Amino acid sequence: MKRSDIIQTIGSEFLVSNIENDEFKYSKEFKKLSIPFTPIKSSKGSRHYDNLDIRFVCHDVSVLIETKVDFDKDIEMAKEQLSAYVEYEKQINNNKIVAILANTSNNKVMVWRGVVSDADYMPNETALKTMSEYVDFYTSKVNDKEKVMANTYKLNEILHKYGINEKLRSQFVGTCLLALKNGLDYSTKTLTASQIRASFKDVLEDLLNGDINKAGKLVLLNKNVLESQDVRALKIEDFRAILKFIDENILPFINDKSTSGQDLLNLFFVTFNKYVGKDKNQAFTPDHITDFMAKICAVNKHSIILDPCCGSGSFLVRAMTQALDDCSTEAEQINVKKNQIYGIEYDENIYGLATTNMLIHSDGNSNIIQGSCFDYLDWIKTAKPNVILMNPPYNAQIKHMPKSYTDTWNKDKKEDPTKGFYFVKYIADTLNAINQTATLAVLLPVACAIGTSKEISDIKTEILKENTLDAVFTLPSEVFYPGASASACCMVFKIGKKHNDISNPDTFFGYYKDDGFKKKKNLGRIEQTDQNGNSRWVEIEKQWIELYRNRQTKDGLSATHKVTGKDEWLCEAYMKTDYSTLTEEDFQKTINDYLAYLVKEGNIYES
Repeated sequence: MKRSDIIQTIGSEFLVSNIENDEFKYSKEFKKLSIPFTPIKSSKGSRHYDNLDIRFVCHDVSVLIETKVDFDKDIEMAKEQLSAYVEYEKQINNNKIVAILANTSNNKVMVWRGVVSDADYMPNETALKTMSEYVDFYTSKVNDKEKVMANTYKLNEILHKYGINEKLRSQFVGTCLLALKNGLDYSTKTLTASQIRASFKDVLEDLLNGDINKAGKLVLLNKNVLESQDVRALKIEDFRAILKFIDENILPFINDKSTSGQDLLNLFFVTFNKYVGKDKNQAFTPDHITDFMAKICAVNKHSIILDPCCGSGSFLVRAMTQALDDCSTEAEQINVKKNQIYGIEYDENIYGLATTNMLIHSDGNSNIIQGSCFDYLDWIKTAKPNVILMNPPYNAQIKHMPKSYTDTWNKDKKEDPTKGFYFVKYIADTLNAINQTATLAVLLPVACAIGTSKEISDIKTEILKENTLDAVFTLPSEVFYPGASASACCMVFKIGKKHNDISNPDTFFGYYKDDGFKKKKNLGRIEQTDQNGNSRWVEIEKQWIELYRNRQTKDGLSATHKVTGKDEWLCEAYMKTDYSTLTEEDFQKTINDYLAYLVKEGNIYES
């Protein structure tokens, strides 16, 4: 393939060069930016890498191409050279990267999304694409999300048809995805159902190699999934039908290398359990909200992330992919997965789901354990997390909480009176005990922010003695739909810095009720697009983050205010209304809501 063909295919308008022959000299760019340039030397000989053959840039995505006559002749050296250019690129900007080796003697290419590593290699990318298609490696098509949700509902009907219990479905589908992703061939006519289950076990064995909790996880996944009565009762033709549907209608949508890709297992759990007796303690966080929370915590390759109530692992998946995107080398990626992702989950079945979820997203699961976070104080201290992301139970029962805490409850209380605040205080106290500073972002019910009860008001005051309330974001009313119905807000705390510290700015409050998602029958909340087909959420999230980063006051959207533990922690109490945006529909809705309230309270009587 000629250089001119490569440039024409990707798009000459995106070509960026700074020396002759369309090459890009990194030392020259470093000098221009006044950044010290440390050349990366070849492992063979004294030469160092500097000149990249072809470089394209569009928005925040860089495509780096190193050409060879035949890169297979010394593939390790070619990868080493390309990897050096990725490291340079990471130092001059925050762009996301697509790295490519391309032959000039034929059309063969090798493509990596991010770092030149086994984890980021994309074996199905065998031909060059346009720049817009490479930019899409880091975005998610809105239509794809809607389609995968529709397919998930169809899959739920199929699983019901073949007798797979609702509570087993998400874990079973996750295990099927793992097997298919790792080469399971279910089409062989001589295969029996028991042989397929055995193949599943082999895949799990291989994927969990090196995991210190391997034995326990295998026992759990085998017992709860592969050896369950429903799965063992599947006829071979039914098993094949399920695998075929997943292979053709679910697997193609998994992009385990995409930061903004759909967290499918989280979606499965919400969808498959929609009609099961709802557990008010289980409000599974939608994917775009986990993305937002990880971003405002500035997750990067240096972050050590803990979710002490990790559920299906959605926060850990999101944080891990954001941290990996910030890495420059394969060694950094390995370190993130091995040493920087920590999770604890109480429920045994959901713990299995989290394990599967992390495996689907290329490992990172070895530091997820099953049990109560209150039993792992020393484990948390050893991990020394500097980012905590969590959505704790809002009504945790006595059996879930430490006795020293439940003994303080009034006798008529059967559930956590602080609605999840105690989890925040426990983690904050644990980190304060070892002088570990951290950013903690947590989803809590709006009742915590209003804080009218003595228990909530008292614990808010206690938390602020050693920690700062940095921000509170009021979220959409039905953010957990179709799962739990709780109204939630996101609170951000700076652990280890007193709230009354003179250097602290006032707390930022965001009225973030419109995320650009709308309810759609049988599909849940669907991401909306503008007239050009662009995601509304992408622009909304950008505005949310900018307002928070700049602590900017905007009527109808944000405010800043100095608060104590006795005050309300909601934007509604402090922001000014932007009357220019109000419509007749808003007025009518407010009147209807008020009338409904009066009827509920018995304040309207027939004359």
